[in-house]
Amino acid sequence: MKLLQAIAHPVFEHLRILAASSGLPVYVIGGFVRDAILGRECKDIDIVVVGQGTDLAAAFAERVGAKNFTVYESFRTAMVNFEDLEVEFVGARRESYRRDSRKPIVEEGTLQDDQVRRDFTINALSISLNEADFGSVIDPFGGLDDLKEGIIRTPTDPNITFSDDPLRMMRAIRFASQLNFQIHPETYQAITANSSRLSIISQERITTELNKIILSEKPSRGFKMLFSTGLLHEFFPEMVKLYGVDVIDGKGHKDNFFHTLQVLDNLCEMSDDLWLRWSAILHDIAKPPTKRFDPQHGWTFHGHEERGARMVPGIFQRLKLPQDQKMKFVEKMVRLHLRPIALVDETVTDSAIRRLIMDAGDDLEKLLQLCRADITTRDKNKVKKYLRNFDYVEQRVVEVEERDQLRNWQPPVTGEMIMAHFNIRPSRLVGDIKNAVREAILEGEIPNEKEAAFALMDKLGRELIENSKNDGTQK
Repeated sequence: MKLLQAIAHPVFEHLRILAASSGLPVYVIGGFVRDAILGRECKDIDIVVVGQGTDLAAAFAERVGAKNFTVYESFRTAMVNFEDLEVEFVGARRESYRRDSRKPIVEEGTLQDDQVRRDFTINALSISLNEADFGSVIDPFGGLDDLKEGIIRTPTDPNITFSDDPLRMMRAIRFASQLNFQIHPETYQAITANSSRLSIISQERITTELNKIILSEKPSRGFKMLFSTGLLHEFFPEMVKLYGVDVIDGKGHKDNFFHTLQVLDNLCEMSDDLWLRWSAILHDIAKPPTKRFDPQHGWTFHGHEERGARMVPGIFQRLKLPQDQKMKFVEKMVRLHLRPIALVDETVTDSAIRRLIMDAGDDLEKLLQLCRADITTRDKNKVKKYLRNFDYVEQRVVEVEERDQLRNWQPPVTGEMIMAHFNIRPSRLVGDIKNAVREAILEGEIPNEKEAAFALMDKLGRELIENSKNDGTQK
């Protein structure tokens, strides 16, 4: 079988000519072949050379005039940037592993050696770039059939495959989630049997695969597989604890694990923002430690939003996620995720809307998306009612925001202005004056304008200073 259309890009003609002139067998292998057959775009091309792959890479870089050409001597690989593609060259190799290490023993090998070391049959497919059989597919493990059937399967014994490189278990679930494929039963059983081997893999590599699962079209599929195989238990125990329903006196609560996955899927229909998706994953993360049973009201999770926000930095640090504004964003979303829900009453005050606008800032629209996604009831009438309520809240937000201009609000008067105006030192009095002006703006007693705020500052300040003199508290 030939797949000439898959290798129609000019890069492959250059490689055909170089293969002929060098006398080295050359093949394109792996993800590019898989995605070309599936009709998916792929900008990464893996070239395997039976011989010195770095030498052919150097010849290719010179031929196409590539400005970026990097050789990785320790891995015997080279990377060439050509147009919008990344072309990686590697010599065909075979690998063997020690039980206690992910680092393989690497030796030169044949194309067949290189294919057998691949993780899955669909990634072991290769296409010849050689003159004699240019475009021919080499498929020793039935990868074409597995692509057609939507199956993730290892080329050889899956227990050996996963024991050798346990990250492949994460990759199996990632591909199943991204491609909407099924994992072959034997392969799935091997993931479950070897899940504890994930402990020898660095958290950075695990999290890279996890984020790819989260960015798939329906991440719940991947998370359910991570849970049922035991992989999730190895690196994300807080999420595992969401699973299950407790019942006392006939009263149960919803399963917060599956609720979280539904919220995540709902959100994915609105946004591809990775960090907003992380907010969905973590929005109820503190429900297990805050769960209490009240004989009158049933199960409660009071304060889970605040406690959950405090858990975010520790989870991000352990999972090797960024400790920057992305984390702060997720922290904010978790802390605020109940606030819009509390505003669905038609009698909600402008003051409450102002406080929400001020606290959420530029992230208000994303917060509202998260809250819409948090509606997971199966009662269609309730869904319609809740969505109408959110429409009303959003309308009120727009009205108040247009009138009061509070987005990313900065106080019209500062502590420095107060101290300079009254010639006083830093003190509690300064904070009291500043907070009083802030509350007056939030309550709608004065407009959000410098002149009105300054006048109120002057009036309140004089009163507070006079009172402090009378009771002897001014310092």
